[in-house]
Amino acid sequence: MQDVSGVVWLLTVLGIIGLLLYDFFFHVRKAHIPSLREATRWTVVYVSIAVLFGVGVWIFGGSDMGAEYFAGYVTEKALSVDNLFVFLLLFSSFKVPRADQQKVLLVGIVVSLLARTGFIFLGSALINSFAWVFYLFGLILLITAGNLLRGHRDDDAPPDNFVIKLARRVLRTSDSYDGDKLFTVVDGRRVLTPMLLVMVAIGGTDILFALDSIPAIFGLTQNVYLVFTATAFSLLGLRQLYFLIDGLLDRLVYLSYGLAAILALIGVKLILHAMHENNVPFINGGEHIDVVEISTAMSLSLIIGILLVTVVASLLSPKGRAQTYVAAARRHATEFLDIETDPAYCDEIFHRLLVEEAHLKSLPEKYRARIRAEDELMALLGRAHRLHDERVANGTCFVPAGAPLAAKSPLKSAESRPGS
Repeated sequence: MQDVSGVVWLLTVLGIIGLLLYDFFFHVRKAHIPSLREATRWTVVYVSIAVLFGVGVWIFGGSDMGAEYFAGYVTEKALSVDNLFVFLLLFSSFKVPRADQQKVLLVGIVVSLLARTGFIFLGSALINSFAWVFYLFGLILLITAGNLLRGHRDDDAPPDNFVIKLARRVLRTSDSYDGDKLFTVVDGRRVLTPMLLVMVAIGGTDILFALDSIPAIFGLTQNVYLVFTATAFSLLGLRQLYFLIDGLLDRLVYLSYGLAAILALIGVKLILHAMHENNVPFINGGEHIDVVEISTAMSLSLIIGILLVTVVASLLSPKGRAQTYVAAARRHATEFLDIETDPAYCDEIFHRLLVEEAHLKSLPEKYRARIRAEDELMALLGRAHRLHDERVANGTCFVPAGAPLAAKSPLKSAESRPGS
């Protein structure tokens, strides 16, 4: 299976295209908000497909290829979860209604898969032609790991890379959405909606992520078929995974450290491999260097171990719990005030906001004091409560059944604020 036949390639590509088409026509075409049960079910389905494919690789290609595939898949999946943080910020920045986020995600996944396929074949061609590329890839990963350790992500700032800036400048759009349509009519003129702009932002941002993820997976396997399939299966099901864990994303406070360790590990592995295969004239006279290389089995074990420690530490962290509640409360209040227009879903969002406020009040005093000091957050929550009271008075909104008693009083004073 080292030299995969054209028939196997064709069947694999057709299978991936079939899964994407099924996803579009049966889940995304009609805008709706996926339930937790739906998101869980389809996340399990896609992960199961990826695992079964890996078992097939293990059986028909041998244990080495099987380990390479699983190491690549786990790494790419972990990096894709990190990407979800940025998607969350983009949706908030562009004020995308919850029901329309599915289509944006699927388009972004397709664009990313096409772009990464191109990067994969380009990377393979470079590796086959120039052994020094391993040094370059290793350096890229070590630099990326350093950026993650320095905390490159600002949790409150939306991404604003050159792709988004260019899209904002070139694409003239209307001020409001028209469902999930790409075009609408304003004052008798056909114009673009913000939906196209956010699709470009998601797709373009995901392409930039490929600059890190492709070198990472080439550090685990140079088999183009395994690189392609591990990358593809890590992206498939990403839409469902987003709706499954978006409430937990802010809880993974140590994920960046875990990913930094993984990327540094793969970077070192690449450089060691480059030294072993060295033919660069100014390094050891162009002769190979006898160094110990990190095996694929060792890489897989370390990657899984690092991820487990990272996730468990994040979930047990009081800081992570506080960050999760604050981020969720801010997100629900923003959705209630500025994004969602469906009255039934607005009621649901407000009920979620009340739940998060109750969580905030259960935090230790030092975290509650910090929350009380966040004037912007307190003002946002106060606005949400006042708007809810106005809608109740007008008969356009109702206090959700089973809601906490605090639901009936707005946040007017420090004593009634979350965290007090």
